[in-house]
Amino acid sequence: MREDAMWQRLLSAIVLGIFISDAATAQTVLKLGILGDQSGAYSAIGGQGSVVAAQMAVEDFRPSERGLKVEVVSGDHQNKPEIGVAFARQWFERDGVEAIFDVPSSSVALAVSDVAKEKNKALVVTGAGTADLTGPKCSPNTVHWAYDTVALANGTGSTMVKRGGDTWFFIAADYVFGQTLQRDTTAVVEKNGGKVIGSIKAPFPTADFSSYLQQARDSGARVIGLANSGADTINAVKQAGEQGISSKGQALAALLIYSSDVHTLGTKAAQGLVLTEPFYWDLNDATRAFSDRFAHQFGGKKPTSNQAAVYAGVMHYLRAVEALKSASDGAATVAKMKEMPADDPLFGKGEIRQDGRKIHDMYLFEVKQPSESKGEWDLYKLLSTISGHEAFRPVAEGGCPLVKGQAAKR
Repeated sequence: MREDAMWQRLLSAIVLGIFISDAATAQTVLKLGILGDQSGAYSAIGGQGSVVAAQMAVEDFRPSERGLKVEVVSGDHQNKPEIGVAFARQWFERDGVEAIFDVPSSSVALAVSDVAKEKNKALVVTGAGTADLTGPKCSPNTVHWAYDTVALANGTGSTMVKRGGDTWFFIAADYVFGQTLQRDTTAVVEKNGGKVIGSIKAPFPTADFSSYLQQARDSGARVIGLANSGADTINAVKQAGEQGISSKGQALAALLIYSSDVHTLGTKAAQGLVLTEPFYWDLNDATRAFSDRFAHQFGGKKPTSNQAAVYAGVMHYLRAVEALKSASDGAATVAKMKEMPADDPLFGKGEIRQDGRKIHDMYLFEVKQPSESKGEWDLYKLLSTISGHEAFRPVAEGGCPLVKGQAAKR
């Protein structure tokens, strides 16, 4: 009996020792989902590059030193809200994902934002543009990073009018992004004394813009505003060049165009385009250093502003999780993100307002002429810097229920 008791005590000690050892080395597993367009019109602005950017952020955060283990999963929403919602529900309900990033396509982002709120998880949108995400559709669980339709309008729209483009014709993608971009740019054009004389909606995606461009030409508008993005913008700009639109006195305004789009077009086709972006790989030493690392991991391609925003958004989210010592309450994590000052090497110093809008500087660029470009990714020249408080809509004007009753402030 004594031997049996001795062996039981010895076995218990061994089991307890193993348990204590495992507990001491155990790490909390945190899953992040990168939900984007992996194969369609927006795949070049995010796609697998957004996954790479997220993984870089995780590596730079060094989670193991903080008692965390972070896993990155990805999904292709195919620019369809129902598929985006299905991914979000599966990730949140069954797969243990605590936060979703990227989400190009405004209709998908709005739908996923509703699911994040319902499940009390975090959503950091970097790829979608509609300013409604921080307006009437704002959520305590959603942060909107990078840019929005108001900032694009305030940058490119106002500049084109000041350059003499006082009459506009819009070719807009026929879904929520194109509609809100046209709406917000129209407001800026009219505020600056311009006039919209016509518009047409193009199905998303569209390969052949010839008939839409012909209608824009026939309107006589001084500016043809492209309220689209990704492959649609590339196709429209190419075909506008083939039709000789710019050489006949009409200006083309690509209201949302990324460096990857300009790289695809080439400076010969895109030269002279004025555009607004929140990030460019060649802005300063910090952006160049990050972009060189990114390109090394992504086939030599420089990051887009969306991919850079995924990196910055993941880093800021992880800092908030570390401060809270938990990621289980999505609204609390987003609240902590708003509370903490945002400061990173890609977007600089900024803040996240109560409506979820990330505030940082925006930049007005012009695409270089071929003779000015010194390499395949040497695409832009900087025209001006627009402060975040000038670029983005004042918080009191957005109609976000989260800020009702607060004093009117930017």
